[in-house]
Amino acid sequence: MSQDRHVLFMPTILLGGLIFGVGLAWSRMARPEVVLDFLQFDDLGLLFVMGGAAVVTGIVFALATRFGGRAPLTGDVYERRLKSFDRNVLVGGTIFGVGWGLSGICPGAAYASLGIGNVTILWAIGGMFLGAYLQGYWRQHRTDTTTPTTAD
Repeated sequence: MSQDRHVLFMPTILLGGLIFGVGLAWSRMARPEVVLDFLQFDDLGLLFVMGGAAVVTGIVFALATRFGGRAPLTGDVYERRLKSFDRNVLVGGTIFGVGWGLSGICPGAAYASLGIGNVTILWAIGGMFLGAYLQGYWRQHRTDTTTPTTAD
């Protein structure tokens, strides 16, 4: 990753986040009850929102990797990051899915939901932070105990 970022990098990130949040609020996807209705197959609107996002992302990624070469604000090379499917991915995805199903909201939409006045979503956001902290603590502790020490 490039350390010399363009001066517009952070404002662009902020603008993108604001557009994302407004889009979630406008499409009603920042409301947990809408997401829970989707998970119970009562309202399939989320399917179209997610599908539309996947199509746009796929097109932009295909064009950027073919014609762009490098990201305009960071200079980083566009490339696929291949990750192996391992236990951490499976456990993390399961925890994410259970949390999403219980709260009716994913992390990005949780902040947008807070932005539209849903203060009770702070419970879900607190749970996300607690889960992230516990995962980091567990992973660090696991690394400390599984890393062999070398004798001098």
